[in-house]
Amino acid sequence: MMDSAYVSAFAALAGAGIGGATSFATSWMTNWAQTRTQRLVHKIERLEDLYKNFLEEASRFYADSLVHETTDVSQLIRLYAMISRMRVLSSPRTVENAERVARMIVDTYLAPNKTFPELRDMVNRGALDPLRDFSEACREELGRFGYL
Repeated sequence: MMDSAYVSAFAALAGAGIGGATSFATSWMTNWAQTRTQRLVHKIERLEDLYKNFLEEASRFYADSLVHETTDVSQLIRLYAMISRMRVLSSPRTVENAERVARMIVDTYLAPNKTFPELRDMVNRGALDPLRDFSEACREELGRFGYL
């Protein structure tokens, strides 16, 4: 028969082992959850910066394209570089809308300049919001992360 001291020692060792394993598992799960949250926050911040920069750059180019017929093509490279980054980070819908905005900007540069009355008419018809679909796609994408 086993001595009661052995039973107590085995029980103590088993309790210590179970407690240690539980503590390790809890620490690992907490660390995993924190790391996952940090990655998600970092991704959202990267997307926000990318979308903000694209919106600002595209708005500037669109306004310029309405009143000028040509631009330095090398300046458009930054816009296309942002779209390429979106291909890596963003949903296909967001990329499609960004590409549509870029094509519209190029097409507008090729069109005749707008006069002030034409611009006023465009504002009244709601035609001066070429970034709306892109903005909505960005909002939807960020919403999937539980951000909005």
